[in-house]
Amino acid sequence: MEIYKQLLLDEIPGFREKGHKFLNKEISKADFKHTSGGMGVYAQRDGQHFMIRLRVASGILNLEQLKLVQSFVHKYNLQQLHLTTRQAIQLHTITIDEVCDIMEEGIHKGIYTRGSGGNFPRNVAISPLSGVDPEDIFDVTPYATKVNEHFMSKITTYKLPRKLKVAFSSSPKDESKATINDLGFMAVKKDKKEYFKVYIAGGMGKNPMKACEYDELVEPKDILYHVEAMTNLFIEKGNYENKNKARTRYILMEMGRDALLECYKKHLKEVKQKYNLDISVVQKVYNKKGIKIDITDDRLVEQRQKGLYSVYVHPVNGQLKASDLDKIIDNVNNMEDIEIRLAMSEGLYIRNLNGEEAQLVLDITKDITGKYKIQQSTACIGVPICQIGIAESQETLEEIINYLEEKNYNSDNLPRIHISGCPNSCSAHQVAPIGFAGKKKRVGEKTEDVFEIHIGGRASLDETRLGKVHGDVLRKDVPCLLYDISECLAKSNLEFYEYIDKNEVELNNIVNKYLV
Repeated sequence: MEIYKQLLLDEIPGFREKGHKFLNKEISKADFKHTSGGMGVYAQRDGQHFMIRLRVASGILNLEQLKLVQSFVHKYNLQQLHLTTRQAIQLHTITIDEVCDIMEEGIHKGIYTRGSGGNFPRNVAISPLSGVDPEDIFDVTPYATKVNEHFMSKITTYKLPRKLKVAFSSSPKDESKATINDLGFMAVKKDKKEYFKVYIAGGMGKNPMKACEYDELVEPKDILYHVEAMTNLFIEKGNYENKNKARTRYILMEMGRDALLECYKKHLKEVKQKYNLDISVVQKVYNKKGIKIDITDDRLVEQRQKGLYSVYVHPVNGQLKASDLDKIIDNVNNMEDIEIRLAMSEGLYIRNLNGEEAQLVLDITKDITGKYKIQQSTACIGVPICQIGIAESQETLEEIINYLEEKNYNSDNLPRIHISGCPNSCSAHQVAPIGFAGKKKRVGEKTEDVFEIHIGGRASLDETRLGKVHGDVLRKDVPCLLYDISECLAKSNLEFYEYIDKNEVELNNIVNKYLV
């Protein structure tokens, strides 16, 4: 590991120099991005400031690592940090020298940025409550950790067509969306023995596709063989010529399920013959003394461990203010054996709290997390930070929340919505109950900001389905559309998915009124 760390440290001076050449316009934005993405760094639209993505392995943070992030926030006078949709942390509007200093200090303290962008295996996603969720089949945490370590041990060597995403889900809820990733592992049991169902070559964005289910159950000790097989298949069959088709789902589209599985098994056999990648893991034992409480709060999760709880914290748009971060750390600092897990919903869980601790955390975070699901929605970073963003996804969510407040919305019947600033589905809008993707469109005499609306998507072991695309809605009309849907939901007295299944004509009439 020390050799590996030194390799990453040795890259920083050259990257710092390249960043200054970019600022001095000695190299192009494209040339800089070619290098910077793999370092976990992107230039912002103003061409002067930068974003850095801290690769928090599967969103798992201990308190000391969270304090390290806190130190970055204060040292560089940041007002907030951003919790991402792949369980990482982004810091925005910093200089190239600050970027490089953060990278260096992070490497020394176990938080990396390498490979968190560009054509590399990305952060391994995981169900954020794995290990404590009463619905867990088994805890997938140590397996995701092994895959993260495997990727990072050779992160500088990958030459992939584009990014590769791996996910682990611990229950049929599929909170990591394993069923629609490049490689997904779903915890299952058969005859009381633990296995993974494996899913390959799925993905969202343009031309989304559900993953293909591998036709055998996989023993947990064998997961790295499957990681290598999928990586090698991607390298062999992936499109290096056309970036727009350089994802594994296009291999599935072109080859078909049967041919893909045959090719995958060929690579799996070769990997097993060539390497010994068997793993063994040690599961965490939760032996903290619990204290039972009688509280009803949507943010409170009763763990499978008696008398222990997790509390969900969701800052609007995933933007956690520096002052709120300070408040959280100050209050949990002396709590025994707590865990922080970032969620793919731009929130975080504080886990392994006894009842008294959970009550305190609920109290100190009640003003951070809105009480309605719509306030806990997911919006990618979008314009003006993202270079490829089209729409202002974060501002749009704020407009929705403000409009509903003006309308005295209090029924809490709208689901959490997902807003992407472009078709890339960084918010997973295609498998959301209601999802929006930002676009520009000629409407009459003007080019307008619009959102393509998707309704009825979901990801689960029982059913992963893409939402139905209804058409485009003007950005300014999105809040009104959602309010109209909430009014009909209130009259029906039905849960959202039940409503859209039973009232398709009424829903279509509402949406069609706003389409352009």
